[in-house]
Amino acid sequence: MNVLTDAQIAALSAAERRQLIKRLERPLSELVPLDQVHRIRWSWLGIMTGGTLVLIPWIVYLAFALPDDYLVHDWTATWVGFDLLLLGLMAATVVFGMLRRQVMLLTAFATGVLLICDAWFDLMTAGANDFRIAILTAALGDLPLAAILITGALRLIRFTVVRMWLLEPKTPLWRLPLLP
Repeated sequence: MNVLTDAQIAALSAAERRQLIKRLERPLSELVPLDQVHRIRWSWLGIMTGGTLVLIPWIVYLAFALPDDYLVHDWTATWVGFDLLLLGLMAATVVFGMLRRQVMLLTAFATGVLLICDAWFDLMTAGANDFRIAILTAALGDLPLAAILITGALRLIRFTVVRMWLLEPKTPLWRLPLLP
């Protein structure tokens, strides 16, 4: 049985290491039958395509049908519930980050997206007296933190895939295949 030593692996070029990794990776068919992978992929894509197509006329309908002013019920529960979700994701991001777990990338990205939503709804629902505060919290809090979380998560994903030889160092992340 031929076994490479650490020294032999260290002596390999980057291209040779990538080739070795590709030869050693577990075939996808060992994990999930390929027909099931294709069925899941196309089902998911079909659902997302259908949802996208349905959303377009729905947005047009809402643009014409919704009133500019509306009395909101359960306003407190809506905002407290949203902020509790945001708090939960932030706390999960901290915990997973401290534990150095990959799942932190998901919670960080989701937290960033929710912070953008928070800024949007704060600005869009602010009354005349609260608009300046909404702008300040969006500009100085929500949006910068969202940018840090989202770009940080994307950088860590990129770092991880470059380190695992799945992507060349200067290649954009969007070129990384979902399943090799």
